[in-house]
Amino acid sequence: MNAAMIGYILSWVTCFSGLFLLPSCLTGLIYREREGLVYLGVAAVYICLGLLLTRKKPEKTRFGAQDGYVTVALTWMLISLLGAVPFTLTGDIPFYIDAVFETVSGFTTTGSTILTDIEALSHCSLLWRCFTHWLGGMGILVFIMAILPLSSGRNIHLMRAESTGPSVEKMVPKVRETAALLYKIYVSLTAAEFVFLLLGRMPVFEAITAAFATAGTGGFAVLNSSMAGYSPYLQYVITVFMLLFGVSFNVYFFLLIRKFKAALVYEEFRWYLIVIAVATALVVYDIRTLFPTFEEAFRQGIFQVASVITTTGYVSTDFDLWPSMAKTVLVLLMFIGACAGSTGGGMKVSRFLIAGKYMKAEISRFRHPRQVKTIWLNGAKIGDDLLRSVLVYLVAYILLFVISLMLITIEGYDMLTNFTAVATTYNNVGPGLNLVGPVCNFSFFSPLSKLVFSIDMLAGRLEVLPLVVLLSAAAERVERIFHRINPTG
Repeated sequence: MNAAMIGYILSWVTCFSGLFLLPSCLTGLIYREREGLVYLGVAAVYICLGLLLTRKKPEKTRFGAQDGYVTVALTWMLISLLGAVPFTLTGDIPFYIDAVFETVSGFTTTGSTILTDIEALSHCSLLWRCFTHWLGGMGILVFIMAILPLSSGRNIHLMRAESTGPSVEKMVPKVRETAALLYKIYVSLTAAEFVFLLLGRMPVFEAITAAFATAGTGGFAVLNSSMAGYSPYLQYVITVFMLLFGVSFNVYFFLLIRKFKAALVYEEFRWYLIVIAVATALVVYDIRTLFPTFEEAFRQGIFQVASVITTTGYVSTDFDLWPSMAKTVLVLLMFIGACAGSTGGGMKVSRFLIAGKYMKAEISRFRHPRQVKTIWLNGAKIGDDLLRSVLVYLVAYILLFVISLMLITIEGYDMLTNFTAVATTYNNVGPGLNLVGPVCNFSFFSPLSKLVFSIDMLAGRLEVLPLVVLLSAAAERVERIFHRINPTG
């Protein structure tokens, strides 16, 4: 393992953690808030420390897949711990564990919160909460790679470890160019949403934060009512952009280079739309009598379907009061998630497609033993390596889900609260049901449970494997140290 290179990248992460705080400093200046000085001081410390540690670049800059996974896992843990500091120092979130929960929820684009009064926060902290969504949506290291050359030709390991979905490939020959292209698309869509929100007369600050949170499919809002108080036009705009950010950015790339046929062949995208259409129809049918007009029932139904399947977590109404079928559909959408290569969370539509195709192929093989069945997805053949990675992911996913659920049940809350609390944090959705429903929060959980949820959010955003590789590498190093101390043990 190239420990020196991993440390070098983490040093740059520390430096960028300070740079990321500068918009909040500017916000403090605009609104004349003393909290802006706190953000400025923390930013200065991080930038100076990061630059000091990056003065000398390691001689060996190449590293493998394991180094990529470890680097990504440590990056997200580090930036979450650093990002929580200004929340505590400003007094907006006095307890550090709560601040860590909120920051992890931000960077992982989950949107679950421990705050009981969001509007009591300073504008600096409100912007920082939503900006973490925007940064985490595409990926911290993807952002840094778009600006800096990090590891001479092996950046693909970082991108694969940080990006969502079962497989990640370069769009253009160089990884840095791919990262830059992804962010050009990302910034363009964010800017477009910002303009449409302004056209709907949303205040500038709220439009900025809403665009950040929607782009990252995060769900942090600056109002206690989330999106419930906005006009139908604004709710439709946010619905459309939530769905757009749940689409694989590969589709946008194909459209950008005018390969329309390649975009249409993208099977995952078609099934993503099918799932949304079916889920919306079921939900709207089930809630049609709860609203005075069909238009309102449709708007609330498609808004919540879009919010949950893209794992944004915005709320336009208290869907915990909806009939059982509608709530069941929403819970199922939590697990399905958005497309691979999007900013959305969940298990991803592509994994369900691969698992379904593999099951169909195995059933066909039982019926016709001599038949050779090839599995295709998005116009490409699915190899054995990809199938194994999907199966490993599913096993690790279920195992961590069960462990987390057992740890949470120690507190004695009801099954629906515990299950949906783990499901919504693990899948990076935001709200759950019952005690963690749309109008509730996670403040009543113990510090231990909040740490469990924080780990779940990180595992969900990084899709489990980077954390597993990090723990495996740490255990291996401890074993080596122990063997040196006691060679005969």
